[in-house]
Amino acid sequence: MTIKLGVPSKGRLMEKTFDWFAKRDISLSRTGSDREYAGRVDGVDGVDLVLLSAGEIPRELAAGRIHLGVTGTDLVQEKLPRWEQQVEEIAALGFGHADLILAVPQFWIDVDALDDLDAAAAVFRKTHGFRLRIATKYHRLVREFLNDAGVADYQLVDSQGATEGTVKNETAEMVADITSTGETLRANHLKLLSDGLVLKSQATLWRSRVARYDKDDKQALNQLLDRLV
Repeated sequence: MTIKLGVPSKGRLMEKTFDWFAKRDISLSRTGSDREYAGRVDGVDGVDLVLLSAGEIPRELAAGRIHLGVTGTDLVQEKLPRWEQQVEEIAALGFGHADLILAVPQFWIDVDALDDLDAAAAVFRKTHGFRLRIATKYHRLVREFLNDAGVADYQLVDSQGATEGTVKNETAEMVADITSTGETLRANHLKLLSDGLVLKSQATLWRSRVARYDKDDKQALNQLLDRLV
């Protein structure tokens, strides 16, 4: 067997991950064309590179099909219930920063915090006969956050893209989404709740707690981690 390292297969996350490893004298590279998901690792023995989408990496770690993986904090905590039992955080990589936040229309002048939102949601349901809709793809994280905050009378509406546009398109009343600068939110006339930060996320190296290791795997893993952290 060999240690399998899962890395995002395209875009800036892949490039920055390659750079992060290169600074530690480990070369990751894609082999073949951009359409092929094959790669190689140079600079350390006993490690294979597996190129996956960032969203697939939590699942593969939890299934034990890869030993290590680079993906966002948000994806791990959203996709893996009881994630601490399935994966271990090895290192925050210092890029891919994004905040999962709650945002409401700017013209909601009386809604600036979670307490305001709870009151507004109750009024909305009484007025319209259905629960206030929050567009998001982060159902687990948002539901746990709002429940902990005591916010009721809402429903989550699935949105896998262009979430900020759902309010304008009248398919949701507010959004819970990832943002780096807030520019897209402002462009769509949305504002962050003052205490609406659900999670701060960044690209992180994770180790699977359930993957199988033989003696050689453990040695290769220890040699790799000695170089990385």
